Amino acid sequence: MKKLLILGLMALFVVTAFADDKPKKKVSEVTYKVEMDCQSCVNKITKNLPFEKGVKDLEVDFEKQTVKVKYREDKTNKENLVKAFKKLEFKAEELKEGECTEVKAKCCDGHHH
Repeated sequence: MKKLLILGLMALFVVTAFADDKPKKKVSEVTYKVEMDCQSCVNKITKNLPFEKGVKDLEVDFEKQTVKVKYREDKTNKENLVKAFKKLEFKAEELKEGECTEVKAKCCDGHHH
């Protein structure tokens, strides 16, 4: 009887140890073309965008004029990220794989630092 009880408890332990009752949090990545005129633009994005709900990480590339954002799909989406850039007074366009990242720079045109 003890063996049966021990085997039952072990089986229960194994099942609960491997059972994942929480769904996995899917993290996606998107790259946006964002016109940035100077280091102040980069700083503004770097300091503010991580506070948007769902943003896990970002990489800002001033030379390529791109911002790569990793985000949790259960917390935000691409449209909300574009709105977040707009709140910071930047226009963000999703960059599809293989698209050119060259953007003609304008000197601080249309936004505040």
